[in-house]
Amino acid sequence: MVFASWRPGKALLGALIFAFFDALQLRLQQGGAALPGLPELPYQVYLMLPYILSILALVVMARRAAYPQALMKPYRKGER
Repeated sequence: MVFASWRPGKALLGALIFAFFDALQLRLQQGGAALPGLPELPYQVYLMLPYILSILALVVMARRAAYPQALMKPYRKGER
């Protein structure tokens, strides 16, 4: 939700981007068929790719995140 700035559409976009990188790592594990010329790496490196990119995206987006004003404030019925 931080990545999406509390907007459902952006959250869906973030999930699709993660899915793209997850599919890309599967293609790269097949011997780099998608990108010829890559060095031979252990498959664990490719498994980490979507998660590393997600962490980088969170670091970048968290700096610009606009949090809701009511976040972490208790709700008391009848108060404004």
